[in-house]
Amino acid sequence: MSAAQRLAEARELLAGHPVVDGHNDLPWALREQVRYDLDLRDIAEDQSGALHTDIPRLRAGGVGAQFWSVYVRSDYAGDEAVSATLEQIDAVAQLIGRYPGDLVRALTADDMEAARTDGRIASLMGAEGGHSINNSLATLRALHQLGVRYMTLTHNDTIDWADSATDEPRHGGLTDFGREVVREMNRVGMLVDLSHVAATTMRDALAVSEAPVIFSHSSARAVCDHPRNIPDDVLALLPANGGVAMATFVPKFILPAAVEWTLAADENLRAHGFHHLDTTAAAMALHRAFEAERPRPVATAATVADHLDHMREVAGVDHIGIGGDYDGTAFTPAGLDDVAGYPNLIAELLARGWSRADLAKLTWSNAVRALRDAEGVARDLSASRGPSNAVLPQPGRSL
Repeated sequence: MSAAQRLAEARELLAGHPVVDGHNDLPWALREQVRYDLDLRDIAEDQSGALHTDIPRLRAGGVGAQFWSVYVRSDYAGDEAVSATLEQIDAVAQLIGRYPGDLVRALTADDMEAARTDGRIASLMGAEGGHSINNSLATLRALHQLGVRYMTLTHNDTIDWADSATDEPRHGGLTDFGREVVREMNRVGMLVDLSHVAATTMRDALAVSEAPVIFSHSSARAVCDHPRNIPDDVLALLPANGGVAMATFVPKFILPAAVEWTLAADENLRAHGFHHLDTTAAAMALHRAFEAERPRPVATAATVADHLDHMREVAGVDHIGIGGDYDGTAFTPAGLDDVAGYPNLIAELLARGWSRADLAKLTWSNAVRALRDAEGVARDLSASRGPSNAVLPQPGRSL
């Protein structure tokens, strides 16, 4: 079969089994670039000069469901983090309201299937970092009531109850309150997302969770030794848990040669007064100037496929998915430049002998099943126990 034939087969497969993508940071990009002014970033039109994501490219990429990240940076704290998260949730609501022919609110696995039948893109939400609940289980429940269906336990910084992969550990994983957060997420039906967390936190959460966990955008540490990736012993725990590891496309997490380059590029941003995660036009201009002097190692669809091959071998084909992290990264792999690129990844996997049945699990079925199973656990748990009112004592806060 020729490359053109494989790409055509990939597109045909995605028409029936579209991509459930675990993580897209479009809401944060809209906040940073235009403060949510959707007239200035009308995603019904091509936004390739400013964004990785718009509706025409989502359609071209065969995306059938998207977990929109309602992320706020982890240097936001306390009530500021909660308020900013609410603004992100509102931004997703604005998107769904503005484009009802293409996007539809989804809260359940059944909603995802109904969207697929209707030919619309199921729009779910995931909160990226436990700082967004300000150590409050009531706030966690409120986010769930507003439609948030997963929470990443940490972002880049260790928080009061969980260690992050990219910060100094303080707890050895989860604290007792952190375990209670996981239990309450199980009870309400919010998926526990273990991207960004330390390996000790991953293991603690898997030991506690009664429902499937996800990794919304993480790849294999054995293929690229970065702390944001998943160790093999953790991947091997997913079959018993029922969870899904969704491979990310971020070059600095998947291509060993890109790790050192990105550290230097991020330091260059900081030296010029920018946050290292900034992807505004001014920050990207600095990146391009840096790249002109120091060429950037480039990942490809084959790089991502290497991770998926390994993740399938260790965790099994029923426990893998896709989480691109578009609009949350300055750089993307060649061939996966934006959300239109998913067919190129599927074509690469077809070339490696992946069956259509296995690809349908990767793109659609596994993620839908994980959410459905979490819903079932929540029904059982909520029938046997009420809301947790556990608190994390803090200096200066009245209990």
